[in-house]
Amino acid sequence: MIYRGSRGDFLVQMEIDNQQANPFWLHRFILFTTACTFLLIIAGALVTGNEAGLAVPDWPLSYGSLMPPMVGNIRYEHGHRMIAAFVGFLTTVLAVWLWRREPRRAVRWLGLIALGMVIGQGILGGITVLLFLPTVISVSHACLAQAFFCTMVSLALVTAPKQQGLEFRRLTENPGAPLQRLCVLTTAAIYVQLIIGAALRHSKSGILLHLGGAFVVAVLVVLTVARTLRHYGGSLQLVRSASILGLLLTGQLFLGIGSYVVRLTARNDVQPALSVVTVTTAHVALGALVLATSLILAIQSHRTLSPSLETTPLPSAAQRVTS
Repeated sequence: MIYRGSRGDFLVQMEIDNQQANPFWLHRFILFTTACTFLLIIAGALVTGNEAGLAVPDWPLSYGSLMPPMVGNIRYEHGHRMIAAFVGFLTTVLAVWLWRREPRRAVRWLGLIALGMVIGQGILGGITVLLFLPTVISVSHACLAQAFFCTMVSLALVTAPKQQGLEFRRLTENPGAPLQRLCVLTTAAIYVQLIIGAALRHSKSGILLHLGGAFVVAVLVVLTVARTLRHYGGSLQLVRSASILGLLLTGQLFLGIGSYVVRLTARNDVQPALSVVTVTTAHVALGALVLATSLILAIQSHRTLSPSLETTPLPSAAQRVTS
């Protein structure tokens, strides 16, 4: 069965095919890999927070071995490498599994893209160590981690069983309060803000730009949540995701303020204080969840809402004849 004519129909077709054939354990495996990816982001934030990036000066081995003594900052750096290697293994298995068992071509290619990302991430991590933490490479490493996490979240969403896509498609996007493009814009702004945050952590500069980005993101998220709750209350999926996004943003703003305060109080410390490491790591982790939730809302909006008839172009007479 093929659907044509309106935006998001491709996602609907993917969802219909998913209902027809979706291995239960494949989806569970993707969820597990996504959770491990989130753990990897936390481990990476701990490396940066503890300034442990050069605790292990060689790569791919650690002091010439697979398992160095897990003491001092070595436990953060090598622990990060161990989790990264495990995620790389899981992603390889996932890519092969999808290519052999997944009927949807787009999802199979998304699995291969995830594999390419995790390989690139490992290479960037090695270059970061070998070149003594250049800011550009370190920031790129952090940003690719967020993009990989989003890819895994997308895979988890499109392979989820028992999705009621056709029922949700009964909603029509309000022409006076369009949601789909706003969700995409909000997600893009959050990702840019995470890039700025990564640059701030690795270069110790750019706080004003980061604050300005936080204001823009906050405004966009508030608009997105308000528009969803006000105009699209008929979709439980959209309302739930928008509500979670609002709660996560609130927590993220408080953590951002807390991160700035603890850094000021510990600015003269020789070693990173535990309070600074804890708050900044939580800030990074929650930022990843904010991005993922906004992405989920964007995908759900394209999968749930049909364009308004007022904005859908009608086919011309020639098109109707040829079709």
